[in-house]
Amino acid sequence: MMISDLPAPADPAADNAAAAVIEAAFTKVSADDIEPGDSPQALLRSRVVDAWRRRHGGGSPRPILVLVGGYAGSGKTEFSRFLSDITGWAFLDKDSLTRPIVERLLVTLGGDPHDRHTDLYLKEVRPFEYRCLMETAWDNLHVGTSAILSAPFIAELKDEAWFTRLENKCAAKGIDVAAIWVRCDPDSMREYIEFRGAARDAWKLDNWEQYAAGLDTDTSPPTAHLTVDNRLGSAISLADQTREALKRILS
Repeated sequence: MMISDLPAPADPAADNAAAAVIEAAFTKVSADDIEPGDSPQALLRSRVVDAWRRRHGGGSPRPILVLVGGYAGSGKTEFSRFLSDITGWAFLDKDSLTRPIVERLLVTLGGDPHDRHTDLYLKEVRPFEYRCLMETAWDNLHVGTSAILSAPFIAELKDEAWFTRLENKCAAKGIDVAAIWVRCDPDSMREYIEFRGAARDAWKLDNWEQYAAGLDTDTSPPTAHLTVDNRLGSAISLADQTREALKRILS
């Protein structure tokens, strides 16, 4: 990722204070220490701060595709919104984009509209769901608009060959790529899933021990550039605090 020269901000003091708040927030939400220099974590953080500055001072950086993945109830959608708030990058949520079509397709195929665990969904529906999400991202990226994609991306981010192909495709088009994994503990995920009350989560809640046994909450996918630590909801709480701090700085 290349960081271009920054334009002069309208209010340097406020702009620098806001950048410091954003940098501090990203350092705290990372499950791993953000190293100096050219590490993926440091470069992604710099890119987010750069987007903040450009949003308030103009400029046209290379577009970036950000994949925000995590298990159901991990907080990936909320963190994606927070990232979009800071950067102005397009926020694309898989469920918002595809859920009505997915439910209709499952019914047409003779299944349960809320199925998210059987072979019918995993083999016949899920691939097209993710294809729709990626095609929408390309529509934004091709006109120079960076995009944040919120979806589990569990299989995708574990597949290094898939991610390498994505990186190569983006590089050929002058697009940067970053992957963020949102880590959360099972109890917090269950609490959030119960709170949102989505019909698609019924099987998970009815079979929670079986579902939770298949989760790997201790490690991140090998392709992740940054792991956000949202255990006990800490990252989302920090995101809310950061929003309030930015409002005070810029008011």
